[in-house]
Amino acid sequence: MIRILGTVLAGLLGLAFGSFLNVCLSRWPEGESIVTPRSHCRNCSRTLTWWENIPLVSWLALRGRCRTCKTKISWRYPLVELSVGVTWACVAWNTFDSQLIFFTNLVLVRVVGQCVLIWLLVALAVLDAEHLWLPDKLTWPGIFLGLLSSAMQLLLVERFFTADHGLLYAIGMLLGSAALAALLILAIRWTYWLVRRREGIGLGDAKLMAMLGAWLGLSGALLSFAIGVVLGAIFALVALAVPAARRESNTWLAAKLPLGTFLCVGGIISALWGRPIVAAYMRWAGL
Repeated sequence: MIRILGTVLAGLLGLAFGSFLNVCLSRWPEGESIVTPRSHCRNCSRTLTWWENIPLVSWLALRGRCRTCKTKISWRYPLVELSVGVTWACVAWNTFDSQLIFFTNLVLVRVVGQCVLIWLLVALAVLDAEHLWLPDKLTWPGIFLGLLSSAMQLLLVERFFTADHGLLYAIGMLLGSAALAALLILAIRWTYWLVRRREGIGLGDAKLMAMLGAWLGLSGALLSFAIGVVLGAIFALVALAVPAARRESNTWLAAKLPLGTFLCVGGIISALWGRPIVAAYMRWAGL
């Protein structure tokens, strides 16, 4: 029962924070404040009533259109709210199934950390998909928060359990994981430039990988990268299969794909189910 209640509560909180994230995603690219003015229609500027701000419910009740000017409300709004709500619920469900549930402080830091990471990844995924933009105001704080969260968990683990290595060694590994994850993208970027003499991958992707390394460790970051590359390749093949894309092959070849979006999806999967995925791969590979 506690597990179910915790999951429902986390899901509802995720819907609320997903609604706030939609405000950020609409206003950040325009350089607007996320505090004022109050939520309003982007077309007719009418201030929304309280019942028009209920996550998911309002969009469904309004049938995806503004009540006044009938302008379509983007599918992005319910999808962002749903994605944050569902993933936060998954975090709670996984946590309440863990043996660490009896260690309150450790569980609290881990749950809050995973929820913050997922919120950041959803934000970056949408911004990169819509604007090819991975802003420093999210990636740099994300790296810092990832290192802080991981260090706090290490401190609590050392308090409750016997650590295999010293704390300084573990913190050094965290910093190394973030640096190596970023270097992977930088190596690909430099190689592409040497071959094509033009930029292929932005520095924002390198910072994103460093953030994943800080939160998930090197193995989690590499898993995120592998999943992201596979998803990106599938997306590219599907796009190429569209007749309109084939007719404009030169334009398609020059098009920029939001690699950061796919890396973020990979990061969310790795954060939620990375350990069992890596364990299954190790068994399959006989390692």
